[in-house]
Amino acid sequence: MKKPQVAPDMIDKNIYQNNTHKSSKKMTLKKSALSLAAAVGALGFSQVACAELTWGESGSSEQQGKYQVERYQPDGYQPNSQQNTSQQNNAYQSDNGVGSFTAAAIAAERGDVNALYDYEQVMSGGLFAMYPTYWRMNVDLNSQSPAAVSQFVRQYPDTVMAEKLAADFAETKAGSNDYAAVRQVANLITNADDSEKCAVALGFNNGGDTMRAMAAKSDVWLTTKKQPALCDQLALEMNNNALISNPERVSRLKRMLRKGKTGDIMALSSRLGMPIPYASLSDIQLNPSSFFSRFAREPASQTNQYLYLYAMGRVAEKSYREAALQLEFDIKQDNQRSAKLLTDDTRRAAYRTLGVQRMNHNTDDGFNVEAVDWFRNSLDSDFSFEEAEYYAMAAIRFSRWDDVVEAISRMDAETQKANQWQYWLARAYEQSNDGSKRNTAKKMYQNLAKSNEYYGLMAKEKVGQRFDASRLGGSNLPNVSSADRARVMQNPHFARAFALYNADASRAYANREWNWAVKKARDNRDEKLIIAAARQAYDMGWLDRAIYAIDNTDNVNSLAISHPMPHQDAVVRYSQSAGIDPAWAYGIMRQESRFVASARSNVGASGLMQVMPDTAKYIARNLGETYSASRANSGDTNIRYGTWYMGDIFGKLNSQPVLATAGYNAGPNNAKRWQPTYGSLAADQYVESIAFPETRNYVKHVMENATIYSSLLSNGQPITQRMGTVPAAF
Repeated sequence: MKKPQVAPDMIDKNIYQNNTHKSSKKMTLKKSALSLAAAVGALGFSQVACAELTWGESGSSEQQGKYQVERYQPDGYQPNSQQNTSQQNNAYQSDNGVGSFTAAAIAAERGDVNALYDYEQVMSGGLFAMYPTYWRMNVDLNSQSPAAVSQFVRQYPDTVMAEKLAADFAETKAGSNDYAAVRQVANLITNADDSEKCAVALGFNNGGDTMRAMAAKSDVWLTTKKQPALCDQLALEMNNNALISNPERVSRLKRMLRKGKTGDIMALSSRLGMPIPYASLSDIQLNPSSFFSRFAREPASQTNQYLYLYAMGRVAEKSYREAALQLEFDIKQDNQRSAKLLTDDTRRAAYRTLGVQRMNHNTDDGFNVEAVDWFRNSLDSDFSFEEAEYYAMAAIRFSRWDDVVEAISRMDAETQKANQWQYWLARAYEQSNDGSKRNTAKKMYQNLAKSNEYYGLMAKEKVGQRFDASRLGGSNLPNVSSADRARVMQNPHFARAFALYNADASRAYANREWNWAVKKARDNRDEKLIIAAARQAYDMGWLDRAIYAIDNTDNVNSLAISHPMPHQDAVVRYSQSAGIDPAWAYGIMRQESRFVASARSNVGASGLMQVMPDTAKYIARNLGETYSASRANSGDTNIRYGTWYMGDIFGKLNSQPVLATAGYNAGPNNAKRWQPTYGSLAADQYVESIAFPETRNYVKHVMENATIYSSLLSNGQPITQRMGTVPAAF
């Protein structure tokens, strides 16, 4: 089945914070072998992997480093005795690098360059040799030269830290307008995130290579949503790129007029040969109503058309309702004139402004079909993806199936192929009176049903299929050959990841190394290596990375690893006590924490179920218990609290699992606001129109998870039956 790609940043956006182990700052930085051995011993094991890894066949524990699996065993898992013996007998050479890594990390935190120089010598040739050099160079990255960065990459080729240093350097230099330096390292960056892509494109844009500068255009040119500062800068500078056409400048100008981005407006209009003065924009910003009053008396010009859109945007930001009344009045007056003041293009752009603003107020004001009408009135060939998505969401909400088809047609060809839009196109065709379209819908569902993700699960039921976990191995773990198990620790990327995890080093570093290892194996189409590493991580209890590995393959289906069931006795017992489905509880837990008990979010949610402190206090009161933060965060209590709260909001939200799932993520009040005002709504339509993108995707993932878990728990419930119908709020 089609699965998501490895995240460009190499660290997927987990909700837990990095464990930096501040207590270890008390360690004294020494270079002696004795101090390094002591540091390693303090981490709980005697030997760790090195760059040149081999697996031994025999020998005593004093002679060989044993891979530690004592941390955690998933409930009910009994390792195969032959594999377990093999794992205990497989050993790797000693490398004290993790101890040095920990001490060097402390030196890096305090910016101790001299100490980092020393650690470069101590750690030279080891598995973690690149880290003190990276940290030393990163103390003042702007002072580094492209040659030094290139040397680092040559010294540590194909490592995640080489990639990271080059990318960090490019961002830093782009931020200080040193584009020549950016160009010198651009080819060293192979896995850039959005900001890094923009940094590289800025380098080329300022170096005459206009073709390569256009690589990031589709992501930055028409968006009005918040993006990295370097991407804003790139979009601004692209205005002067010879490959940008005037029609493309007009397209961006209309979005900037809507958004009110003065600098972009002035630059774009000047490049188009009709400069808009800052004074005119400032006057409208202060008093848009005054502009509308005098607009009819102004001379007809394209500049005034643009100023009208700017004024419409400023009013709509304060009140889309007031802006709609103004537009309706102006069009009515204009239609009575022999020579219209508002061009058709201006009218369409103004309606687009209304549609976008209306969709941004769905949570506060409720949904309204007027958004669909405004988007339909804005139809032309110039939709950005976010505008087409808003149009599609509004049309889906109100079952305006012709508009759904229209909205999807405004997306680029590649986007239209995504499962999400193939599903909704099929849903729209399914409602048609045209038999050929209904047949097309059936074929589309059959194709989607090959996937076991949210839309694939929904499509299965449309064609009479049912998800069956046993066809994907059920709870059986994949068999891994001894050769593939050996290859895991012979791979330096995986070896570093496991060593850092075992050493309780910062989770950010362990995850980065792991995700890079998965990427490299994926690039090499070595799924056997990924499976072997995932199985080893699973056996250790490093479940979140095991899940990540399986999710980042195209053809591997191992539900036992991708959908583990730790703490099964507690989850089932507490779910039943709370009157909820254990599969749903697992669906929430997998999405919330990926089974990391120490997970912490940046807003304070914690534990396996990511319970907020105030919510935990509310739960404790209702259970007649004294609140204790440490107890609330512990595995068993956190599960008990989380499942109780799920049951609580389930009861308060019409015993509707989709509503309750949205409420668990965004709060029950928001889930209620998104309910239809009158009548009921198909659950998939409710989910697709949830106003918060994070919550919208969250609910889809939880419903997908819960459907899979219900099959694993031998109580398979189809996803549409699970989701049901969303009732009216009143």
